[in-house]
This record gives sequence, C-alpha cells and structure tokens, in this order.
Amino acid sequence: MHTHAIDAGLPDLARRFPGDPLPSVELLDDTDAWLHFDGKRYRRIDHRCWSAAPRLADMDRDGIAVQVVSPIPVTFCYRGDAAAAAELAALQNDFFARMVSNHPTRFAALGAVPLQDPDRAVEELRRCMGRPGFLGVEIGTQVRGIDLSDERFDHFFAIAHELGALILVHPSDQDLLPRTTSIGLGFGAGMPIETGLAAAALIGSGALARRPRVRLCLAHGAGTLPSLIGRLDKGALIAGMTEDSADLPSRQAAALWCDSLTYNPRALDAAVELFGPDHVLFGSDYPFPAMPEPIDDIVADLPVDLRYRICRTNVEEHYGPFPRTGAHALSAAGGHG
Repeated sequence: MHTHAIDAGLPDLARRFPGDPLPSVELLDDTDAWLHFDGKRYRRIDHRCWSAAPRLADMDRDGIAVQVVSPIPVTFCYRGDAAAAAELAALQNDFFARMVSNHPTRFAALGAVPLQDPDRAVEELRRCMGRPGFLGVEIGTQVRGIDLSDERFDHFFAIAHELGALILVHPSDQDLLPRTTSIGLGFGAGMPIETGLAAAALIGSGALARRPRVRLCLAHGAGTLPSLIGRLDKGALIAGMTEDSADLPSRQAAALWCDSLTYNPRALDAAVELFGPDHVLFGSDYPFPAMPEPIDDIVADLPVDLRYRICRTNVEEHYGPFPRTGAHALSAAGGHG
C-alpha cells in the first residue's frame, strides 16, 4: 500500500487547458525523467515510476508479493479546471489498469478522482471500481481549502462505501501550511500536520458519524492525529461531551485506518493503539527517497502476528486473498525475514 506511479507517456494536458496547473513528464532517457507541475520542474523521477520491470525486481528483492500503485499527490490538481482534472484522472487510471492487467498477480491500484467536482469524482470512482485490481482511490486532505468533512462530499463517500472502496487520504505539497514549507519543514512537519488537521476536522465536524463504515486510510501513520487525540478528547469533554459518548474523538477515530509509514516504531505503536491492529496497512512511499531503509524497517521488530496483519491480512480480509502469494509471502515484507 502507498506506492506511487505515473505514466511516462502522460499527455501534456496544459496545451488543451492553458493556465491550469497540471503535471507533465519530461523524459531524459530510458530510465530518468523530470516530473513537471504548472510548467516547472517539480521532482526528478526514474523508470520505477512507470516501468513494471524495475518495480518487480525491487519487489522480488525485498520480498514484496503485491504492490498497490497510486497517484503522485501533485497530480490531484484540485485547484484547476474540473474537466482537466477529470481527464487527467482517467488517463492515470487507464495507466494503472494497464499495469494491473499486465501483472495481475503483482499489482493492484488506487485510482485518481477529480474531487473538486464530486459528481465527476463519483463517475470516475465507479469506473475504477468496475476494473479488475482496483481497491479504491487516493485523494488529498482538502479540496481548494475545503475540508473533506464538508457536506458536499457526503455523496462521494456514500458511493465509496457502497462500492467497498478504500480511500487513501494523502497530503499534497500544494496544501501544506506556508509556515512549514518556508522553513524547510514541509516533509518533516507540514505533511503530518496537514493529515492530522484533516482527520481532526472529519472527527470534530460529525462527518464520520454521517459516513459510517467508509474505509478511510490516513497516510503516514495518520500524521499527528495519534498525538492529538488526547487533547481532542479533552476538548470535547470541556465542551460538555460525556466520557461514555460514542462521539468521543478517540472512539470515532477507531473507525479510521492508517498506513505504517511513521519512520519510528513508537509512533507506529501509537497508531496501532488508536486505530487497532486490524486497521493498519503496510506503507512504503515507493519509489521515492521517503522509503524506509530497509523497506520493512518500521515493522520488522513487531510481534509476528501483528506484522502479518499489517503486511497482509488486514487488506485480504476486505478484498480477498492475494493471488500467487503463497502462505508467507508478505509475512516479513522485506529483508529482515
């Protein structure tokens, strides 16, 4: 879970939608490229982003049976024209579908949706979930400054529940607090803070109560939420909520999911305590420098049964057994065995 990919042949939609901040790929050679955003170089990427062969080689080396590929967050493009974002999402999902179709036992996918237009997002979500190997979609933590808790998104999340879709919530660089990015802390502080704020808004607004059983997975171990939850509970009690209320933030949070990408075992322990051992999924941020080294570093020393749940069975209980993986293919999820 939580790996990223992009099509090296992605059309430059800026030619059709001038003035919109959109991504494109500038190939330098067969193995290297620049990912552009809004006409500027955004990130250096390599063939692991678009080619199955190096991904499969890395997976075999690290003991990974199945990768779930998903968009690079800069490609959400919620601030631009909804028609452009819808076309971009469809192109990305077609690319993911080809990856899955070519290697159905090794790849699954989380698609993209144009969430600034919830009706178009529902249409693309339905298209994704009608394709083999799609488990759900990846979305940002906000849409043009509007929190995911806003009622305009209720229908989208209702359809996600209806279709059994997993929704991975991942912050985008474009949405981080300027206070964090201006001092070089976008990655270290900005992203977890943004995710924590988004989660707190979902909890405090009543959105989770309006959207029961929607499978929301918060990237990066849910960011700051595990550290905030005690204070959120106390704030609710000060405001008059009773300690036995089902709406206490920590009780609501138990319905959420997160990935394991915390970079710290104690932080992962806090996430497991908050969400429960059955609501944490193995995440890697492959193929970017944010990957743990070795890839199973964060989960390697967990009790065997918990590691197995995080690395395999928590997903399989909802989507069925992964094909071709064997009894223990994901038990270590990496080189520590």
